[in-house]
Parts: sequence; C-alpha cells; structure tokens
Amino acid sequence: MKKLLALAFAVGMFTACGVVKTPVTGMIYTDVKDGLAVTGNAGSSKVGTAEAKGYLGVVALGDASIQAAAKEAGITRIHHVDYQAKSYVGVYNVYTVIVYGE
Repeated sequence: MKKLLALAFAVGMFTACGVVKTPVTGMIYTDVKDGLAVTGNAGSSKVGTAEAKGYLGVVALGDASIQAAAKEAGITRIHHVDYQAKSYVGVYNVYTVIVYGE
C-alpha cells in the first residue's frame, strides 16, 4: 500500500511539473490545435512548422516562433497561424507553431 501511495504521489508531482499552453488540458494526455493569428493576406500554399519541447518541467528547448516557422517553409506573406499543444502526463510537452502563407 505504501508503494502505491508513493507512486501516486510521484505521478502527481510530475504532472504539475510540465505545462504547455493550451485552451484545455487533459491530466494524462493533451493533443489540442487552436488558432493563433490571421492576416488579410490571401493564399496559403506553403506550410511551415517550428516547435519547442519540455521535459519533466526541468528542461525546455526549441524555437517555436512564427518567424522560425515561416523561415522553415520560405514564407514571406503569412495568411494565418495555428498552434498544436501536446502533453504526455506533463512529463513530455511539445508546442508547435504552424504558419500558412506564400
């Protein structure tokens, strides 16, 4: 019984460690897409992505900027921007910016 309580405590501690920006969050698993920005530019034949990752709420790495995503796809005129947030029990988090444009 003590081992089960210790495990539950450890899992609870880890879920609070890693947080990713999202409109809704699942305790065990999150995979949400949402809109971030829209411009008046027409057309979106190119798609670029950029991401940042977090591990245990201790280490976070990456460039999830709109500029990095646009550069990755060679986009000079942005049409709209979305993002996707994924979290696995708060232990591993991924935040991806998705840029559409020409």
